[in-house]
Amino acid sequence: MAEKTPPLPPPSPTPTTTTTPPAPGTRPARRGRPPAFDRAEALTAATRLFWERGYEATSVADLTAAMGIRPGSLYAAFGDKRALFEEVVREYGRSPAGAFLGAALAEEPTARATFARMLRDAAAVYADPGHPAGCLVISAATNVSAQDAEVQTHLRDLRNANLQVFEARLHAAQRDGELPPEADPPALARYFAAVIQGMSQQARDGATAAELARTAELALRAWPG
Repeated sequence: MAEKTPPLPPPSPTPTTTTTPPAPGTRPARRGRPPAFDRAEALTAATRLFWERGYEATSVADLTAAMGIRPGSLYAAFGDKRALFEEVVREYGRSPAGAFLGAALAEEPTARATFARMLRDAAAVYADPGHPAGCLVISAATNVSAQDAEVQTHLRDLRNANLQVFEARLHAAQRDGELPPEADPPALARYFAAVIQGMSQQARDGATAAELARTAELALRAWPG
């Protein structure tokens, strides 16, 4: 007689996942999404584009292509084009290319040494092949339309702030006897600001660091006394 096959055990129930409801008054935890791009690298790409083309000639499409992101990511991370540009300008002001004027003002013991350093550094920085030529703040203001009046005002205020700092330094030099009584600090400040702005444009037009250095030395001959 054949042996009877023992019956198979009943199948185990399929495991289920239970979710503990959140405690009253608390919000369920949200899983964080890893960043889809490197924000610092994207900002560097935007800086270069604004520096090369200026504010007006740089479109959002240009920016997203250079930054390697989609428009939605740009708006989420930086705001609109103007907000992105303002962040670019702030970061530029902290960089070696944008901070050399302030460094000269803070570190040099005399007014003449301050302006000599600013002019010589401008020659080197504006013609440095490691980044776009000239000054971003000066170049970006080119052809800004009336539609972007806030951008025009922002850039003009930055340039005028430099002019006021120049003038204050020269007034202090006159009070200290470094400048003669007949010197005109406001006119001298505007003169040096105009030379520096002109050097920026000359660099964009192809002037070399050596050529701009000669311009700097010539400008220093205007120093009173």
